[in-house]
Amino acid sequence: MELDHQFMAEAVRLAKAAVAHGNEPFGAVLVKDGKIVCTNENQIYTRHDLTYHAELGLIRKFAEESGITDLSDYTLYSSCEPCFMCSGAMVWTKLGRLVYGASSIDLCNLIGEQGCACSEMVFAHSYLKPKVTAGVLKEECIAVLKAYFQK
Repeated sequence: MELDHQFMAEAVRLAKAAVAHGNEPFGAVLVKDGKIVCTNENQIYTRHDLTYHAELGLIRKFAEESGITDLSDYTLYSSCEPCFMCSGAMVWTKLGRLVYGASSIDLCNLIGEQGCACSEMVFAHSYLKPKVTAGVLKEECIAVLKAYFQK
């Protein structure tokens, strides 16, 4: 559990960095055997690519750099529950475990929209799905989202 907090803290740091770089507040960290192997922040505005979310960007970056497309031995830490698109990518890459802080519903509550449990919905209908741990450093993650979306 302490490692989960350590790696989520890095995802939160990346979410803050994303904002500083002109993007939305989301960060992701990929870990294998207790070591960070790749990190990424949301880059939708700086890359002019609305699909370059922290998680999907991390998966693309890691696969390109390593040649590895099977993530069954990896854990992905995300500051916020992944969207449908990113959750789908996690299924296709056979991600072993997902750990996230704020939920999609937490985010939607902040922006005044009705939310849903995106990753849960995708994983419920997939034969390959990661183990999920939700709510790690949740309050810290919500604070970063709140600072950005309630401006």
